[in-house]
Amino acid sequence: MLKLKLPTDPRWVNIAEKNIDEILTDHAFCEQKAASTAISLIVNYPEYPELVEDMSALAREEMQHFRMVHKKILDRGYNLGRERKDPYVNDLRNFFPKTGDRKKNLVYRLLMAAMIEARSCERFRVLSENIEDQELSKFYFDLMKSEATHYTMFLQHARNFGEGLLDVNELWEQFLEFEAKVIANYGTKEHIHG
Repeated sequence: MLKLKLPTDPRWVNIAEKNIDEILTDHAFCEQKAASTAISLIVNYPEYPELVEDMSALAREEMQHFRMVHKKILDRGYNLGRERKDPYVNDLRNFFPKTGDRKKNLVYRLLMAAMIEARSCERFRVLSENIEDQELSKFYFDLMKSEATHYTMFLQHARNFGEGLLDVNELWEQFLEFEAKVIANYGTKEHIHG
């Protein structure tokens, strides 16, 4: 369903398992950034009621996920660490050309969000299937399903807003190829995209 071109090596879970506090902190901030992205889309594109409606629901859901991850952190006796930069996300941004066209920028932002959700979904699946901690296995399995719905929602919005403006399906295929080259440089850190 995700059509990612390069799957995560399951050995990445070994790194995550040795640094559960780090992976949980990174995950918590991923959820917070996802909520911020949804709010930013509302602020920048208020003229699209269907987008505003979906993004307001998404912002609430992502902050609920943040709270769930934060509770896991506290339940395990950890503290939420500091936010980290996400070089994977910065690398993905290089795919899209700079443009002054608002609607193209919206499509690019939606495709960017779809890709991040797709990779997060895939990483959550890898965690759920390979981590020895059964509580976290179930936790990541449940979250994986949410990420999949977010991915499809962002991709559908990109297709809708890009109709007659861009060949969104072709652009998405090219972006998938680009993402495979980007993610090949990661997988050695206790970060969701690391």
